[in-house]
Amino acid sequence: MAMSVRLSDEIITVAKKFASVMDRSCAGQIEYWTKIGKMAEENPDLSYSFIKDILLAKAELETGEISDYEFSK
Repeated sequence: MAMSVRLSDEIITVAKKFASVMDRSCAGQIEYWTKIGKMAEENPDLSYSFIKDILLAKAELETGEISDYEFSK
């Protein structure tokens, strides 16, 4: 369900800058920040890079880009 929210001009301006670099829409960038922020609040002991890696691994799993890991003997 989509919902309109009011955001400051400053947030929109910064989101547009990051969105252009990350090849996302402004709304997509804000959604990404929201997802990261929610995970960070729920898991304060995790670093940003670890959270980002979790999201990347999840996306790889969802697109079938995984393979079995084989331990060397």
